Amino acid sequence: MYGKMHSACLYGIEGVMIGVEIDLANGLPQTNIIGLPDSAIREAVERVRAAVKNCGYRYPQQRITINLAPADLRKEGSAFDLAIALGILITSGQLIMPFAKEVLFIGELALDGSLRPVSGVLPMVEAARRNGFKAVLLPEGNATEAALIGGIHVYAIDHLRALPNSGEAQSNSALSIEGKDEQKLKVGGVSAEMPSLSSLPFPVSISRGMDANERPPVLVLSLEHLKYTPAHGTSEASSFEVNEMMDDYSDVLGQQHVKRALTIAAAGMHNILLIGPPGTGKTMLIKRLPSILPKLSESEALEVTKIFSAAGNLKDAHNGLLRSRPFRSPHHTISAAGLIGGGGIPKPGEVSLAHRGILFLDELPEFSRNVLEVLRQPLEDGVVTISRARASFTYPATFMLAASMNPCSCGYFGSGLTQQHCTCSPARIAQYRAKISGPLLDRIDLQVDVPRPKEWDRQGHVLSSAEMYAEVMAAQAIQAKRFKRLPISWNSELSGASLRRYASLSREGSQLLYDILENLGLSMRAHDRIIKLSRTIADLEGAQEITSAHLAEAVQYRNLDRQAITEE
Repeated sequence: MYGKMHSACLYGIEGVMIGVEIDLANGLPQTNIIGLPDSAIREAVERVRAAVKNCGYRYPQQRITINLAPADLRKEGSAFDLAIALGILITSGQLIMPFAKEVLFIGELALDGSLRPVSGVLPMVEAARRNGFKAVLLPEGNATEAALIGGIHVYAIDHLRALPNSGEAQSNSALSIEGKDEQKLKVGGVSAEMPSLSSLPFPVSISRGMDANERPPVLVLSLEHLKYTPAHGTSEASSFEVNEMMDDYSDVLGQQHVKRALTIAAAGMHNILLIGPPGTGKTMLIKRLPSILPKLSESEALEVTKIFSAAGNLKDAHNGLLRSRPFRSPHHTISAAGLIGGGGIPKPGEVSLAHRGILFLDELPEFSRNVLEVLRQPLEDGVVTISRARASFTYPATFMLAASMNPCSCGYFGSGLTQQHCTCSPARIAQYRAKISGPLLDRIDLQVDVPRPKEWDRQGHVLSSAEMYAEVMAAQAIQAKRFKRLPISWNSELSGASLRRYASLSREGSQLLYDILENLGLSMRAHDRIIKLSRTIADLEGAQEITSAHLAEAVQYRNLDRQAITEE
């Protein structure tokens, strides 16, 4: 006897359809799982055996072979338990599901038959929709997350007993459908009208007039049931949401030039580094960056939510797709694998979890140099590729790097304070700054000094997040119109022909930039990044062309480059 079910697993952050083939043959009773399973899948034999028996079914005393196809792809996780259990029950004739081939089955089984949620459901369901599946059956704990994908029906159960014929071994009590379009069910040989559940791709119990021995119907969840409606209505992405608990730039007194730099960084998603003595507000300024960034678009929200789902970090799916841009702030003791991703079973790292958002590295020189160096490739390419002996995984990693650092080990170099003066020798200062390599520093567009504010006691105008957000959204609208036919969204993503087309310089501007490069000894990468930064500054002012003033402002933000030339 042969049967086939459909399940899924993760390959990187993408879902892959897996065929679960069941073969029952005469011979010594044993169960073998083939198809490159990991330890968790091999142990599914005992979980399924106990769950089937504890739910009143009969586990076949035959030679059972379970193949996970394609056989050359390594599988991992416990998401195949439900498909294996139902495949055995259907193949052995204890359960009838005429349309099982149209349904994706995902879920981990407990020994008592209850279903436990698994991670990575969102990309699995999205892959099922792409492959033409009409429905997915999974644990209740994953139902809300799965329903975020439109175009596919989501059904959830919390226990194997919620399925028809649970606890009844007699074949004459099996539940079946009399034809695909008929509105009748047959329970124990007695026909009954089907109460508005004929569209289900698998049999369900009848909810009206149930006997004591009959099981409750399968819990049905649809997009309508799970649709999220904000308490205060839907807000447009272009409007600034006022939240009393949200950090606001009005809390930061002074530092107007730093707020200007942060506005530029947010408007073009440029990397930024704040340098200054302790207590000047570097961390406070960067932690308020999410308050001036636009919300994620629909495609970006799905992409980011898939990453969090694959990493097992999607804790609450009731609010729908993630709409706020991620803000990740790892501790400086993080390993290279934790930052970039990897491990025995590769998982997305912090750079991927910060995709389309911000990766904040506080006290940048305190991170291990080996850890910082792995940032060079994703900052340039926007993706991370992790290669293993049997597979290669690619994770998206397009993020804004925001970092802060002290000017020296003690923190007070150049502070100008008589009470707290720097005690570091020039060699010690050089050693401290050498923890950040030149190639990594070359990829940071804005390097801004954050001195101790002198105007903190003045009652002047304090720039708020709402004002900065309005400037960012105006610049972002210009970029959205400019790049509507390109697969990019921000000026920082310009390169090659698109950079020459949308950020071209006048003859005077080209000569000015050439002179600057010669005087400062900047690289060609810095050349392109200065042009992209100038394009963003021009967008903030609503200018179509990049002027010399825009270039001059962009160059003055490369603070460490200018300091290095001065020291030489």
